[in-house]
Amino acid sequence: MNGSGGASAASVSSAPPAQEEGMTWWYRWLCRLSGVLGAFSCAVSGLFNCITIHPLNIAAGVWMIVNAFILLLCEAPFCCQFIECANTVAAKVDALRSWQKAVFYCGMAVVPIVISLTLTTLLGNAIAFATGVLYGLSALGKKGDAISYARIQQQKQQADEEKLAETLEGEL
Repeated sequence: MNGSGGASAASVSSAPPAQEEGMTWWYRWLCRLSGVLGAFSCAVSGLFNCITIHPLNIAAGVWMIVNAFILLLCEAPFCCQFIECANTVAAKVDALRSWQKAVFYCGMAVVPIVISLTLTTLLGNAIAFATGVLYGLSALGKKGDAISYARIQQQKQQADEEKLAETLEGEL
């Protein structure tokens, strides 16, 4: 009884992982792919941004390179196998909710733009920001269908008509 029953009870009591938040498998892979593409975009643009004499551009470029590393570490830990804690960091990030990932990724992408507003920083962080937007959209959930929306509106309208009828009967 303690063998497999205890393990299944422990897994049920833990918080649900981000995969069970309502994301389909293809949307999860789309988010991961955009994260990896955003990381490469940030890295290349960060390198180009560092080739200058302006200190703010260099700071933004370094920040973009760090963003690229963090995105790769979180979304594709197999690319960072030389780091011992890569899989544990990826597991902790996977345990986060979608809106937390969205805030984190969008915040990381906005900082270099605030430091140095150039075309290189805008284009380099666009895909990383889009990754955050994709996670944010998944946090919003599925859109309701038109039939259920029309049913809710019809119920509200019927309730309003009943209240109006009651007030008119009360006045007579």
